[in-house]
Amino acid sequence: MNNWQRWHIDRPLFLALSLLSVVGMFVLYSASGENSMLMVRHTLRMALGFAVLVGVAQIRPETLRRWSPYIFAFGLVLLVAVLAIGSVTLGARRWLNLGIIRFQPAEIMKLGMPMMLAWLFARDSLPPKTRYIGLGGAIALVPILLIAKQPDLGTAALILGSALTVLFLAGMSWRSILAVLVLAAMGAPLLWAHLHQYQRQRIATLLDPTSDPLGTGYHTIQSMIAVGSGGFFGKGWLNSSQAHLDFLPESSTDFIFAVFAEEFGFLGIAMLFCLYLFIIGRSLLIAFYAQDTYTRLLAGGLALTFFMYFFVNIGMVSGVLPVVGVPLPLVSYGGSATVTLMAAFGMLMSVHTHRKIITH
Repeated sequence: MNNWQRWHIDRPLFLALSLLSVVGMFVLYSASGENSMLMVRHTLRMALGFAVLVGVAQIRPETLRRWSPYIFAFGLVLLVAVLAIGSVTLGARRWLNLGIIRFQPAEIMKLGMPMMLAWLFARDSLPPKTRYIGLGGAIALVPILLIAKQPDLGTAALILGSALTVLFLAGMSWRSILAVLVLAAMGAPLLWAHLHQYQRQRIATLLDPTSDPLGTGYHTIQSMIAVGSGGFFGKGWLNSSQAHLDFLPESSTDFIFAVFAEEFGFLGIAMLFCLYLFIIGRSLLIAFYAQDTYTRLLAGGLALTFFMYFFVNIGMVSGVLPVVGVPLPLVSYGGSATVTLMAAFGMLMSVHTHRKIITH
């Protein structure tokens, strides 16, 4: 048994995550205006994330299964606490400040949701019966509404997406999927009526960012300029004019991909996409080889949630999707999201490395 197996680490996935983190550090250094203190904080958070990954990888899948409803319930309690005593930042109440640590409880639900639904559907045969689908939908709806209330529509959409992926992987019939889509379409006017004004403007601006170039369309216009100006080879590292001249808002967080595109061009984007697709493909392969219903649904749900992070951020920066405040995974500056993602990959590695090898 080598050291990778002893520590329950999947070497290809771990090396790909390490490479992506290093790429992210180089891009962040440029996007932050060569801010050394920010880089020190980011490095410490990334180190914490990898430590969490290794720690979670040691937990056996059957233990994760037993913990699933408790982790979900703990996340719900924290989401209620946010609405009651959470700190307000930029008009949104999303954070819990415990003095020594400040974090977003919604991040816990990115793990708790697929864990809980995988636990629920593993209790019976697949495809899930109608009552299990209804119960799963009700379970998912509670945290989604609590997160949307903060308001944090981007995270709520990701949580909804993670719930739908587990339902899809569980074998939900196309008739049921169509029914859900019809209900969603019927509920769209009601959702629109309850959106904040700035959220409505973001959706409306998606069709024509130039209709409000100095308001809701500003982020999209500037990011599209940055992406387009990179050309094939890019302007080179540390040469993003959009970021360094402060035209591009949130260049270190949500819009860091625009900085990468401007500096490394189409060639760099293609290589970055290959790295992301390798991580997603490896994660789905782990789900494919999982040996029971719970681990298959959990691994598949976590893999597709990571894909949604990637897809939504790229779509947002490219002007294909509304601006919803979703970071580029393992590249954007951030603490809670990084630790959550690394915990998810720790679970994937636990599923893969604790398999029982069946011999004939």
